[in-house]
Amino acid sequence: MTSTWDASWFAWAIGVAIGLPIALVILTEVRAALQRRGSSLALPVSVVRNYLLPLGALLLVLLKATEISAHATPIRIVSTAFGFVLLLLALSGLNATLFQGAPEGSWRKRIPSIFLDVARFVVIAIGLALILSYIWGANVGGMFTALGVTSIVLGLALQNSFGQIISGLFLLFEQPFRIGDWVDTPSAQGRVVEVNWRATHIDTGSGLQIIPNSVLALASFNNLSRPAGQHVMPVVVQFGFDDPPNDVCEVLEKVANSLPQLAPGATSACVAVGEGKYRTSIPLTSAGERSPAKATFLHWIWYASRRAGLHLDDADDHFTTPTRMTTALRLFTPTLHLDDDDRRVLSAVARLARYGADETIQAPGHIPTRVTFIVTGHIRVATLDAHGAMVDVRTLREGDLIGASALTDEPSTTAAYAVGEVTVLQIQRRDMKELILRKPLLAHEFGRVIEEFDDDVRRALGMAQ
Repeated sequence: MTSTWDASWFAWAIGVAIGLPIALVILTEVRAALQRRGSSLALPVSVVRNYLLPLGALLLVLLKATEISAHATPIRIVSTAFGFVLLLLALSGLNATLFQGAPEGSWRKRIPSIFLDVARFVVIAIGLALILSYIWGANVGGMFTALGVTSIVLGLALQNSFGQIISGLFLLFEQPFRIGDWVDTPSAQGRVVEVNWRATHIDTGSGLQIIPNSVLALASFNNLSRPAGQHVMPVVVQFGFDDPPNDVCEVLEKVANSLPQLAPGATSACVAVGEGKYRTSIPLTSAGERSPAKATFLHWIWYASRRAGLHLDDADDHFTTPTRMTTALRLFTPTLHLDDDDRRVLSAVARLARYGADETIQAPGHIPTRVTFIVTGHIRVATLDAHGAMVDVRTLREGDLIGASALTDEPSTTAAYAVGEVTVLQIQRRDMKELILRKPLLAHEFGRVIEEFDDDVRRALGMAQ
């Protein structure tokens, strides 16, 4: 009679009884270490520890220790579960090593999730078919034949729909744009806010434009956010043929360089392109600034061109008339102590000018070349603090003036911006000094204005601190 020690099942039973706990302890420590590192391999290790290893141990016990036939139903059930878990482990391991740990920008990272889902479904179907064939002896050939015929019929019936879906999926795989990019398509221009397997959602600023991916895959469009970094916006405008090109470019570049959307440290450039047209290239911080920057630029050059005596769109400016000039000079007669002769002299040298909303009328750190009197509208006066930030000083109204430091040849400590449209009367420094020579009392008046401005600046900086 064979002893227990010599029985073939005894060695297998002892091996499973000792090896299973040791393997579980080792896999537990490995999983903990992977979880601490945030590795994607922690999940496959958990599948091995919790499912694959116990099922493998049970299968060994049933086959070797109890010596049950491999064709018995319990063995087949456990083998089926073991094969299925092994299939899931293979899928989980491939996903963790190939796709979850893929570097940004690689083809593995760009593959749409629906491609992975379809591939995962196909692998599971083939794996289950192999398990049913080898373990249960099922005939899966007929099933695959039926599925193949059905697929051909469905493919022919839905080839147009599938073609659109596939073209959209390939667009996702290529990734010509990402969430947050600004794109210019034939049907919409705006920022991409959502991309799924069917359509791309673009925020145009006036609504949400939903464009099917199949349409984008067949169309030509511009990704304004690539390459990343500085974005240059060209703007083409037309002036009169008699306008000097140097004067036109000087005005356009000055306006473009004062835009709030201008990229820090960048400068704009203007070139004549023929037929009275000029192209201004404006560097912006991002493509998202295109619309507001272009709107502001076109708004400001309308006023700037008229102040410079140029003819934007070949149009003449008839704003300055003798009646308007006489009305403006009478408004400042008490301030400047003007008589009829003074008004007659100033009407020949002074000029009326208009500024658009938020346009810079006076920049800090520069010696003003003229004194500016407000005829209509409001002007916001601000100054720079110790950190370079703008601090509001006061708001000037009709009858007030800026640029008094032009008479002392000192740089202005404040900046002035138009609040809405502003009409001003401007008198050159030389002409103002000649007026003061005739009326010495004006020197005292302008000195008082300069002192009041300095007091307002100190008060504003003190409140900001």
